[in-house]
Amino acid sequence: MLSSRQFQQIIEGMPEAVVVSDRNGVIVFWNHAAAAMFGYSAAEATGQSLDLIIPERFRARHWAGYRAVMSSGVTRYGRELLAVPAMRKDNRRISLEFSIVLLRDDGGEVVGAAAIIRDVTARWERERAARASGRPTSSDDPSAGREARNAEPPG
Repeated sequence: MLSSRQFQQIIEGMPEAVVVSDRNGVIVFWNHAAAAMFGYSAAEATGQSLDLIIPERFRARHWAGYRAVMSSGVTRYGRELLAVPAMRKDNRRISLEFSIVLLRDDGGEVVGAAAIIRDVTARWERERAARASGRPTSSDDPSAGREARNAEPPG
């Protein structure tokens, strides 16, 4: 059995960003990898809306989906990766892939979500360069997820 200290070490030491938001989309946890990925310290991000990292033109779609998941308690992104653009503190756009874990209270009510996030910007840039030169890319692989193939690259 893991102690809470060991669990905290895993969450803080993992290379993926972990961002936890409450039912209203307010950030309540931000690990070290999230700070490195997005450029905001935990102190800067905690208490802020997820709009902090969502590009403005994608916010309406994001919030419609977020509210639907919070009310239904169902998301397919617990088992599938979602690929989306995001914004860093320095206003650089990055490409992310992430999955979601819905957080529930003792009565089973959804109280928030934890996102496990990986920055895939370098891969997107390699694939864009390969497409420009006519070489095959991993997005040409039918085993790659639809969301990953259809997500917009940074830029």
